[in-house]
Amino acid sequence: MGGVRTVTSGRQGERVVRERIDYRALFAATPSPYLVLGRDLVIVDVNRAYLLATGRTRAELVGRYIFDAFPDNPADPGADGVRNLSASLHWVLRSKEPDTMAVQKYDIPVTSRPGAFEERWWSPINTPVLGPDGQVEWIIHRVEDVTEFVLSRLPRAQRAGVLGEREAMEAELYARARELQQLNEELRKAHARERQIAVALQEAMLRSPDLAGHQDIAVRYMPAAGSLNVCGDWYDVVDLPGGFAVAVGDVVGHGLEAAATMGMLRSALSAAVRALHEPARALEVLGLYARSVEGALATTAAEAVIDNRVHRIRYSSAGHLPPVLVHPGGSFDLLDQATDPPLGARPRHLSRLQAELPYTPGDTLVLYTDGLIERRGEDIDVGLRRLTDTLTRHTRLAPERLADMLLARLGVSSGGRDDVALVVVRL
Repeated sequence: MGGVRTVTSGRQGERVVRERIDYRALFAATPSPYLVLGRDLVIVDVNRAYLLATGRTRAELVGRYIFDAFPDNPADPGADGVRNLSASLHWVLRSKEPDTMAVQKYDIPVTSRPGAFEERWWSPINTPVLGPDGQVEWIIHRVEDVTEFVLSRLPRAQRAGVLGEREAMEAELYARARELQQLNEELRKAHARERQIAVALQEAMLRSPDLAGHQDIAVRYMPAAGSLNVCGDWYDVVDLPGGFAVAVGDVVGHGLEAAATMGMLRSALSAAVRALHEPARALEVLGLYARSVEGALATTAAEAVIDNRVHRIRYSSAGHLPPVLVHPGGSFDLLDQATDPPLGARPRHLSRLQAELPYTPGDTLVLYTDGLIERRGEDIDVGLRRLTDTLTRHTRLAPERLADMLLARLGVSSGGRDDVALVVVRL
């Protein structure tokens, strides 16, 4: 192709080239059919090749939920296109990995004849596009129309009863593709069963019997994306004379070993605060116990005791991020005046710091683990500021709604790189 080309080197040259490329025009002209989906599986963009392959217009597709735009053929009792594609798309959302599907029979509506469907066969690939927070922002759904092969060549050769070498190879490939689809479906079902077991285990380990009596406390637990759903973060709520205690903690690591360590430390801290009623003394006991627990080294924890009679909060922290006390007017206090090293970090036992501050009924106390605010390559203060900004703008929300808002605004509502434990208390 003729013309003059300017060549530059290094990052500057790369930037110039990127600025000269119209990526929207490039996407529109790509010869393979492409569809772009949001996390809610609503169609956000489509290229010309996809419109030609499906006989649709942009107005008929963009902004629609994909399975409203392309439902199963009601006249085909064996139609499984929606089920298979839905399983693949949700797998991509959870795993953040591409998924190559086997050949799918997925009939499409005929726009000129309402209620009519045209038999079509596709070879789809679903690819995630990650946003700045590391979560899936979009899914690129690419398809190749293989209807002509499936309907014309393979069935005719089968009906004739005689397969040439090429036809036999194609038939074998098609059969193996269908087997692969069935195997993928079985693997997904097995993964779903394992996840259900893991969720039940985690819920049992995080059960707080006293929580049911506190309608103004919301708790959330989000495992790291891609984990088995059992990890090392925890929360707890304990009733005490004249008030209650809330705690969060974070064991280093993920998986079953971290969860087992978490379970032991959580139970020990719960028992200690019930007996001692003081957060610092409870964390001292936990620190002594942690020395005998494998995997407990460097665990962080924060404990706060709320005295409803005098409207005061006593708190202590073992290397944990500071809880936040937010006032209805939009101001806040960081509970950062009683922070000591994590569990097991000291060579000998020392008393832990404890501080206290007053609160006003209607204030909101928030405890959390680092997965809520920590981001790779970003200073922790940036994440903490993001948290406090969100809290001060939405402090009047009810605890349940506020907890969901925090997870969404901080980009971890579907899981992040690390586990998240969150407690929101309306005082």
